[in-house]
Amino acid sequence: MSKDRLRIPEFYKLSVRERLEAVRERELLSADDLQALTTGEHTLDLEAADRMIENVVGVMGLPLGLGMNLRVNGKRYIVPMAVEEPSVVAALSSASKLIGESGGFAAEATDPVLIGQIQIVKLPDIEAAKSAIREQTQDILNLANSFHPNMVARGGGAKELELFVHPAPSTGAPMLVVHLLVDTRNAMGANIVNGMCEGVAPLIETITGGRVFLRILSNLTDRALVRAHCTIPVAALAGRGYSGEEARDGIILATEFAAVDPYRAATHNKGVMNGIDPVAIATGNDWRAIEAGAHAYAARGGRYTSLTTWVADEQGNLRGGIEIPIKVGIVGAQQASNPTVALNMKLLGAESATELAQVMAAAGLAQNFAAIRALATEGIQKGHMTLHARSVVTAAGAPDAIFDEVLDRLVQSGEIKVWKAREIVSDLTAQAVEQPSRVPARGVDAATMGIGYGKVVILGEHAVVYGRHAIAAPVPLAIRARIEPCDEGIHIMIPRWGVEYELARNPAERRSFERAAGAVLDELGLSGRSMRIEVFPEVPRGMGLGGSAAMAVAIVRALDAEFRLGLDDAEVNRLAFESERLAHGNPSGLDNTIACYGQPLVYRTGSPPLVELLNIERPIPIVIGMTGSEGLTASTVARVGEAWKQDPKLYERIFDQIDGLVLRGVQAVQDHDLVTLGQLMNICHGMLNALQVSTPELERLVAIARASGALGAKLTGGGGGGSIIALCDGETQPVAEAIRAAGYEAVTVMLGERIDAE
Repeated sequence: MSKDRLRIPEFYKLSVRERLEAVRERELLSADDLQALTTGEHTLDLEAADRMIENVVGVMGLPLGLGMNLRVNGKRYIVPMAVEEPSVVAALSSASKLIGESGGFAAEATDPVLIGQIQIVKLPDIEAAKSAIREQTQDILNLANSFHPNMVARGGGAKELELFVHPAPSTGAPMLVVHLLVDTRNAMGANIVNGMCEGVAPLIETITGGRVFLRILSNLTDRALVRAHCTIPVAALAGRGYSGEEARDGIILATEFAAVDPYRAATHNKGVMNGIDPVAIATGNDWRAIEAGAHAYAARGGRYTSLTTWVADEQGNLRGGIEIPIKVGIVGAQQASNPTVALNMKLLGAESATELAQVMAAAGLAQNFAAIRALATEGIQKGHMTLHARSVVTAAGAPDAIFDEVLDRLVQSGEIKVWKAREIVSDLTAQAVEQPSRVPARGVDAATMGIGYGKVVILGEHAVVYGRHAIAAPVPLAIRARIEPCDEGIHIMIPRWGVEYELARNPAERRSFERAAGAVLDELGLSGRSMRIEVFPEVPRGMGLGGSAAMAVAIVRALDAEFRLGLDDAEVNRLAFESERLAHGNPSGLDNTIACYGQPLVYRTGSPPLVELLNIERPIPIVIGMTGSEGLTASTVARVGEAWKQDPKLYERIFDQIDGLVLRGVQAVQDHDLVTLGQLMNICHGMLNALQVSTPELERLVAIARASGALGAKLTGGGGGGSIIALCDGETQPVAEAIRAAGYEAVTVMLGERIDAE
């Protein structure tokens, strides 16, 4: 597999559906695997679970995420991680990216040897017993190997004996303990070693004249050691207001604290295991055994200490290392009994147990770096408020219907606590009972918030980019934003979408999704200020409803309110258009104009553009049907643009025909002639389909709407996914219910009604 196939830029920004599509496109999983993953067929069923443990009553799930960017011994890995704690997967991916740019991790491992312990008591002569065992070591090993000849054939098997004498604390009588060292190859080997210990016990009793008591494996697997290390140039550590040297020295000082203080070491090593345990769970390995061995190894010198080291090398760079016992398997009952494990192993691509152990050690070191870097610079909580808040809302038991509203209010309150989330749930539930016909009131002080409006395009998508008319109207779905002071940096948070990042100060260092917000801040002279930009969207992302433009308008207005810039609507609209231009390449300006002014419009691009109010005397009932598949406007606009370049005469005629539909549509809207408007919408959708911006899901939604009585239905926005609008003759319920019954989301709105900003 080529390295490029394992690189999925900005993976965390994608929706779940887009992540799965990216995995499919790179052939990391087959179509059948993805079908199983998305339908739940991969999960453990009750019958299989009942065969694994006792008293089964159900199966409990864990989120399965993919750690990106990990590079070990020159090989790239996508790391499956089963974990409930927020920020773990993101921290691994971020740290792995930084370390990968500096060469990645180097790792090595000893042979995968597991220790079996055989306890011998009531010995008449302990020294004679030791001597006798040494003389017959080969006989004992041969007997042990006779129980598992296939393991021996694969190069494994019992390899060595070790002898230890311990006094019994209660009596002082000595006991002899035989360590049977077994190379279990690609199996974890617990049952193999236990079976060997049981099998050789009678022979050992005969040889020593004593009595064998316990015979069982040890989870202190210090004969299966893994070492990993990395070197990070000091310049790569700079950021967040800290120099590279300051960050390096802080990381070293934090590690030295863990080296000498067991109370700190326990938390330090928990951070290491945050990287290792989720991989162990995802690959069907015994994470409890790995934990026990790791912590026992950390205390091997008689005092519990750090599992990792971070030092400055001769060039002043940061060098990290880990040495840890990890005994895992890639074959065995656990791997065979849980179908999710097979998918995870396919994604990971580890070909041996030793390779898996090396990946896990590197993941542990990466996670440790991420944790102590955060501690040593900006504090562990900063940068993870969004993820933490989502977990708190989940813990509070917020119903799905109000989850996002609870999340928004919780973040706005600044009290990211379960008790506060429960209080908000109670308030919203009470409001819903008192006013069942209304959406629960937003916990937003409108005077302190910037607002941008979502929209639907009634007629004219894509043609409007080429100088033709379009008609559009705002919908009662808005995006709000506010500015909060912070100590350092510019942080953008969108709790509903799980988005949180720090904007790079240097424009050249900004990632693609940062450039739009960064350009606005630069132009307003605010990029040197410290702030947190909190965004609260009602407009769903990527659904063709003007979300990016509404967000741009909301942020500009929030900046205006916070810093008293005195911007009028025209200036807000101009800045939002510049943001849209960076985000989409060649926008018409329609979305940001609707987002800014919040009124139905007839629009035509130009210098200056034509903007006329659209007179809607009576509200027009429509249903918005959402596919759930995010459409990328920049991509569809670019695709139409390329086609136009290939045959401009053909496409100009299509744009002219769409323009004609729009102009007739203006009259139909003003006359409230919904039958004609519906026909025009149907024709326009056909033309948009001919422009190849529709999708099978959009076509299905259009067909469902028309079959359910809609006068007309068409895609709205850029296409390539997103939404449709269905025009109804008064009654919207049949269309909305049909869309929901097919598994899609539907929202009913009345175009032309006043949009309340409060």
